[in-house]
Amino acid sequence: MIGWQSTTCMRCAVGCGHLQRGADEGLGVADVRGHVEHPVNRGLACRRGIRESVDPEGEWLSQPLVRRGDSLEPTDWNTALGIVASECIEALADDPDRVAVLGSGQQTNEAAYALGKVARGAIGTRHYDANTTLCMASAVTAYYQAFGSDAPPPTYDDVPETTTHLVWGANPAVAHPVLYRWILDSATEAGCELLVVDPVESETAGDADCHVAIEPGTDLALARAVLARVVDRGMVDHAFVEQSTTGFAELVGSLPAATDAAATAGISLETVDRIADALAEPTLLYWGMGVNQSVQGTTTARALIDLCLATGNLRPGSGPFSLTGQANSMGARVCASKGTWPGHRAFGDPGHRKTVATTWDVPLGRLPEDPGPGPVGIVDNVLLGDVDVCWTVATNPVAGMPDAGTVRRAVDDVFLVAQDAFWTETVARADVVLPAATWGETNGTTTNMERTVSRVTPATVPPADIRQDIDIIAEIGNRIEPELFSEPPIDPEGIFDELRELTAGTPADLSGITYDRLERELAVRWPTSDPTSQGGYRYYVADESSWSFPTADGRARFSRGNYSGLAEPPTEAYPLTLTTGRRADTYNTGVRMRETGGDGLPVARLHPEEIVEYIDALDRGRTVIQSRRASITVEVQPDDRAPPGVVWMDIHHPDVNELTLPAVDPESNEPNYKQCAVAVVAPEQTPPLNYAGLSHQGTADVRSRD
Repeated sequence: MIGWQSTTCMRCAVGCGHLQRGADEGLGVADVRGHVEHPVNRGLACRRGIRESVDPEGEWLSQPLVRRGDSLEPTDWNTALGIVASECIEALADDPDRVAVLGSGQQTNEAAYALGKVARGAIGTRHYDANTTLCMASAVTAYYQAFGSDAPPPTYDDVPETTTHLVWGANPAVAHPVLYRWILDSATEAGCELLVVDPVESETAGDADCHVAIEPGTDLALARAVLARVVDRGMVDHAFVEQSTTGFAELVGSLPAATDAAATAGISLETVDRIADALAEPTLLYWGMGVNQSVQGTTTARALIDLCLATGNLRPGSGPFSLTGQANSMGARVCASKGTWPGHRAFGDPGHRKTVATTWDVPLGRLPEDPGPGPVGIVDNVLLGDVDVCWTVATNPVAGMPDAGTVRRAVDDVFLVAQDAFWTETVARADVVLPAATWGETNGTTTNMERTVSRVTPATVPPADIRQDIDIIAEIGNRIEPELFSEPPIDPEGIFDELRELTAGTPADLSGITYDRLERELAVRWPTSDPTSQGGYRYYVADESSWSFPTADGRARFSRGNYSGLAEPPTEAYPLTLTTGRRADTYNTGVRMRETGGDGLPVARLHPEEIVEYIDALDRGRTVIQSRRASITVEVQPDDRAPPGVVWMDIHHPDVNELTLPAVDPESNEPNYKQCAVAVVAPEQTPPLNYAGLSHQGTADVRSRD
């Protein structure tokens, strides 16, 4: 009997401690359960975390593949890595930016750090980013603008201490079940409550004391209406505002009339006051993709932070708390050299750039001067012919990026390298496929949404032809820049030590965390600069009951942005608004597990009144949803939780992003996934899917899971 191994669940960013046990015979993980001694979750675990670990439905890759004509054929590692390195070297000899690298929030801290080191230090490309930009960039930008630093001030310790739980544009009941258990436990106590702002009645909204069903995409209008009422009704915490903030008078002068802003959001003034009254009590304001994934995502996140600042909700038991979807999105932000250098070192700061170049032993001039254009911008540059090679690691952009048909055409025009554990829509189009170990086979660390670092350890050894992400990355890096890493296989502890030393003294200081400490304590929250301390509530100095922010004047900053309309409003030709959400038991693009309708079709949920309106466009429960970019066949389900005028679909099906809009927030480069204009049109007699992917038959040796 194989023994239980302590690890961290990698299905969302709650960071639950798990115990997992490898199979006695064959491959994979046989059993998983919550770890009762882990300080994050104390034994709690969700169904998805267990199910996807033990019995994923995806097709496991088992050997390197190389494209020969129209098919992917097995090859050996030396050949595959040699081809990848040669293509990269040839492209970067002309211009480093001709190589694009796309990472992920599903890598370990060590693998994310190593990938950034290769992309920025060995290749020197601006065209490097991670899929975390697709979900968290607006929140990150808002935190920097408001506080001078990334990451939420509160921690999980604040959840049971608050009175009001205000969930805005998020559905933690589905996306973060263990965290939601804590929220619901607290919200049901005497004197506490749960308020939810969401255009649809999500599972979280169904539990709420008050569900505020706004018009899709009008979150910023509602946030400004609430703040206007806070001001008008004398509910501002002037002592905190005067002591610790700047820009409040300018904000007040820019606020719209509350009645007008409330009308824009489709909400009564009484409901606006209901939210304002709730903010008078200690409040945790959680938000998610419904806020971030908008062309005004940063401005809206700033407005939510403004609500916390104006009402004094920036102390233990309260504050702005962005909810992270991907398991290691926080680690990618701290470690990956994506938007900042490791430790949140400012990208353009000459001193930080020199420190990074010295640590990596690469020429200072090779480091790019700016973080790059973001994932959508990278695709745009591919379409312009400015990129020759695209290397994806633990990400599925062909399914996961907006306007996926355009992404598909873009990757078909470059040399595409796909590094993943499972067969994906991106793998299907790759020129070289590099099979990587999955979570139950991986060694390293991860960082959850409240800044807590914990170990990821293997329960089983992967098959002979499967390699750790970090080893694949290091091998490619060494072929491009000799001796960038030690010879693989790489010791992840050594990489983590290099990383933590590089973060010493920074806002995201990991230097007090070691593998030995994690072995003893299981989880440690940053910032920590010594072997015994760990981070708590950010910016609040408990001994002095005061605040200190890493801004030029030490104060938090208010903002002045107001609602400017949808990126793609409904029209006569496209009269409905598509919005997307997460579903239980499915993660990201549904590679491991995907809930679908009949014949694998995506499911479109419409209000019963809407279905009656479009009854002539339905054929045996199916119809076609059409945007300006594509048309897809869907299975229709009546659902009165979706308001009239809205088509509600799951983000996890690869066809859905055929429809979505590639417009981005100009401040964060995060795409506007959450609203686009669509129409319901009658299907043909035998309607094909607009995009069904490539046939998997004969293209991959699927790993046995017996």
